[in-house]
Amino acid sequence: MTEFHPIQNDITTQPFMPTSVTLRAYEVYCEVYGEQPKMIEGSCRGGFGAGELIAFLYARSFPKEQWRQRVEEALERKNI
Repeated sequence: MTEFHPIQNDITTQPFMPTSVTLRAYEVYCEVYGEQPKMIEGSCRGGFGAGELIAFLYARSFPKEQWRQRVEEALERKNI
C-alpha cells in the first residue's frame, strides 16, 4: 500500500505525494540543511512546497557532493 506525505499548495485541501517521492527529496534536504522530520510529517509549514520538491529531486540526479550547489541553482532560478 502506498503511503503519502503532505505538500503545500494554494488551495484549501491538503495535497499529498507518495513517500517514495518525498523521502528522496528529504534525503537531499537532510544533506543540505540537516534533519528535520517535521518537513515530511507535515507539521512544519505543511510539508515541502512544489518548487522545493522539484529543486531537491533535481539535485538528487547529481552526485551527492553537488547537491547543495544544485539545490541553490534550482531555487535561485525558480525564485522560490
